[in-house]
Amino acid sequence: MREKINEKPDSGEWVIESAGTWTQDGMPALSQTLQVAQYFGLDLKDHRSKQVTAELLSRADLVLVMESGHLEALQIEFPDQSTKIHLLSQVVDGNAYGIPDPYAGGGKQEREIAIELHDVIARGANKIIRMAKTNHKNRTKKSTKKSAKRSS
Repeated sequence: MREKINEKPDSGEWVIESAGTWTQDGMPALSQTLQVAQYFGLDLKDHRSKQVTAELLSRADLVLVMESGHLEALQIEFPDQSTKIHLLSQVVDGNAYGIPDPYAGGGKQEREIAIELHDVIARGANKIIRMAKTNHKNRTKKSTKKSAKRSS
């Protein structure tokens, strides 16, 4: 996603991170995932898994998930962050459908999943950027209001 978003002229200085709902920190990418990444010209040999945390979500302007189970789990576990958590397909296409987690597969091969994910991100990069910018502005306004109340 980082490469696709950074291609856009109005992408800004976004920090794009990957984190898992049900993972352990520090796990390397699967060998099949490394091969598929090479197909797209990406090198993930140094990539390590990271679990979603409250601290990670609090820094985020926008959180995109691939599956409805991820959406539901994060919204339940982190209700104070739920307004920024969205299903990728819903943001891009306006339709709620899941893109299988490559670790789970869902009956699809890693390459099929990667191609689908690449296509969705390519189609929706502008929408993703707009939504992140809007969320960032809203979050900044809330932060400014809280600071003003504390100093009063």
